[in-house]
Amino acid sequence: MAILMSVLLVGCGTTVDPPEPGTPTSEEPAPETDPDTTGDPESPGEPESPGEPAIVETIAEGLHVPWGIAFLDDGTALVTERDTARVLAIRAGESPTVVAEIDVAAPTGEAGLLGIAVSEDADVFLYVSTENDNRVLRTRFAGGGLGPGEVILSGIPNARIHDGGRMIFGPDGYLYVATGDAAVPGLAQDPGSLAGKILRVTTDGDPAPGNPNPDSPVWSLGHRNVQGLAFDDQDRLWASEFGANAWDELNLITAGGNYGWPAVEGMGGSPEYIDPIHVWPPADASPSGLAWSDGHLWMAALRGRRLWRMDADGGEPAAFFTGELGRIRTVVAAPDGTVWLATSNTDGRGDPVDGDDRIVAVRTR
Repeated sequence: MAILMSVLLVGCGTTVDPPEPGTPTSEEPAPETDPDTTGDPESPGEPESPGEPAIVETIAEGLHVPWGIAFLDDGTALVTERDTARVLAIRAGESPTVVAEIDVAAPTGEAGLLGIAVSEDADVFLYVSTENDNRVLRTRFAGGGLGPGEVILSGIPNARIHDGGRMIFGPDGYLYVATGDAAVPGLAQDPGSLAGKILRVTTDGDPAPGNPNPDSPVWSLGHRNVQGLAFDDQDRLWASEFGANAWDELNLITAGGNYGWPAVEGMGGSPEYIDPIHVWPPADASPSGLAWSDGHLWMAALRGRRLWRMDADGGEPAAFFTGELGRIRTVVAAPDGTVWLATSNTDGRGDPVDGDDRIVAVRTR
């Protein structure tokens, strides 16, 4: 049953006043074995040729660890900031405004205010790390602000790292929620745990009809830390996933599929596990956001500091903007046909420059 949350959700008109670029966060630099680290400096990418992706506009700057982006019907973008627990509204030609501060959020490390999704009915869903768990809240944008939030899904294990957090509505109208293993790898193989899974639920948080187990929200299992979800034009679900020390992954998700973590990382596991479609060394990826646009999958890379483009039906991935924007956290298809990229250089693992963090619009052809 949904529980009304007494969260601090503020009204409109509050202009964003972000921390200065480079302000330290509570997050310590990650150990070398954690793929979501800065890594070695990258050399500049190859010059763009005609028809390749190009940055056409800076949408917003001076943000602090933007994490999730979702669009309302009128084109307004709602953006979450992981470490400030703020929700921002961004409209064309206007400065971002703060429309909510989620006071149940407890940012630490990779946890905080993470994913956001908007339903066909214009309800707004937030993935929030609290002191005790990760949970999904449902609220509404009205009168320039977000209303009181309801908890529709709770009890997702949380930790300082590996919290997942990406959410997307499928063409079936159900909400898909990516979770991490909360730094306890064995939870990913436990069908009774919500950690290390992709969940599929109704807008009330109940297991969606057609789930492999009708009493469970679990859609797939065996994931280490999924931070990207996208549906292609054939209604197939794709997920980008952090590996440990060897391989990051792009997976094609099937109902009830087991993707092998922690028994296997990358290709070549037991036949009971599903192999990824593409793999990368963590230095080239550490993948987060994922989007479908212009007939391709687009994947944001944190440690890799680049944008990857992939054909859903084969072909070698291509990299763009290598080293130009720093760490890229989120990629999302915008209503005007561009793709928006959000950087993550103020997250304690990046090297912020003037204007960071920022959101830029990219023409993809």
